[in-house]
Amino acid sequence: MLNKFAIALAAISGLIVAGCQSTTPNGEANTSSTPAASNEGLKIGTLLPLTGDLATIGQQMAAAVPLLVEQVNACGGVNEQNVTLISQDDQTDPVAGTTAMTKLAEVDRVAGIVGSYASSVSGAAIGVAARNQVVMVSPGSTSPVFTERAKKGEFKGFWARTAPPDTYQALALAQLANEKGFKRVSTVVINNDYGVGFERAFVSAFKKLGGTIVNEANPTRYDPKATTFDTESAAAFANKPDAVVAVLYEETGSLLLKSAYQQGVSQGVQIMLTDGVKSVGFPAKVGKSSDGKFIVSGALGTVPGADGKALQALTTLWQTKKNQPPGEYVPHTWDAAALLTLAAQAAKANTGVGVQSKLREVANAPGTEVSDVCEGLKLLKSGQDINYQGASGNVDIDENGDVLGVYDVWTVTNDGKLSVTSQVSP
Repeated sequence: MLNKFAIALAAISGLIVAGCQSTTPNGEANTSSTPAASNEGLKIGTLLPLTGDLATIGQQMAAAVPLLVEQVNACGGVNEQNVTLISQDDQTDPVAGTTAMTKLAEVDRVAGIVGSYASSVSGAAIGVAARNQVVMVSPGSTSPVFTERAKKGEFKGFWARTAPPDTYQALALAQLANEKGFKRVSTVVINNDYGVGFERAFVSAFKKLGGTIVNEANPTRYDPKATTFDTESAAAFANKPDAVVAVLYEETGSLLLKSAYQQGVSQGVQIMLTDGVKSVGFPAKVGKSSDGKFIVSGALGTVPGADGKALQALTTLWQTKKNQPPGEYVPHTWDAAALLTLAAQAAKANTGVGVQSKLREVANAPGTEVSDVCEGLKLLKSGQDINYQGASGNVDIDENGDVLGVYDVWTVTNDGKLSVTSQVSP
């Protein structure tokens, strides 16, 4: 079942859609199969995990888009019309995500999608998006596989992301391990595009720094649909490495690390984590030791950070609306939605083809630098060029749909809280 947050989010999204979408003469929602045209308002969708293994982070990400749409519509919309938002839950599942993408592209006829978070979901859904000429901007799918596929021309320019690929995060984590003096490291990863792509990039980077991967010949990868992890956790911590680099999702990853503790194999081994588990509830899900301490206390990790010019304004808005700071990937999600609206305005067309034609133009120099989406829309309406400076960073999208970024280094404190200790730009 959806938790209360997700239900509330769905309700908010529904109100936005109801308030903005066109209707037929009898008052019913217009679900015509005619592709979105310039004389229709811009439709965008979200394809994010409200349920499943990544729901905790996905719910916060999805909450950012209605706020962006609300702000855009309050300052005049795009191409003189309100933006319509249609939300879909991808359930952290490639099959469910592809089904939801098909609905958004072929039934709802959106021009652009914010999503997905999981690389496995985006990897499955992007084919549907590109075939239907729908622009997909992911705020969190970081697998290096997308760069490789883009270079082969698979996406035809209908793919981009506001979070940097794991090629860079793996380097940041390898540098961190090396700085901490770890020489012998094992890996354990979720067996999907995200986990395997990160593993390969980390192994390459760590070996170049002079380190040894203890289980390189027989890497430990776990099934995303598994429910028990005794074998995988024992294998990951075998032969007493200095550290175990664990590339996990929250629900399954917490079970794996709890299993390692219960088997007594994780004692004295540094645990190193990534963005897939950086959520406030993760330490509690792994649990506490017999002496009442959090099992993952002292764990170190990396996560794509945010240092953009629009970050302070977003943080203030989020504090006002949510009474807390924005969580992981919220700035990247905000930027993904902002770029879709700005590109449509630049193209003077509410179509996927229009958005695709201007996406990189509004994200890169030359052009007047703007960090406020309404200011950007105003300049575009007057015929000027812009260079959007986002909340996550400069979001300078390259020909493969990639951006550069910075990474936060974080740790789990003794009281089970998450604390960012430094930032690294590999």
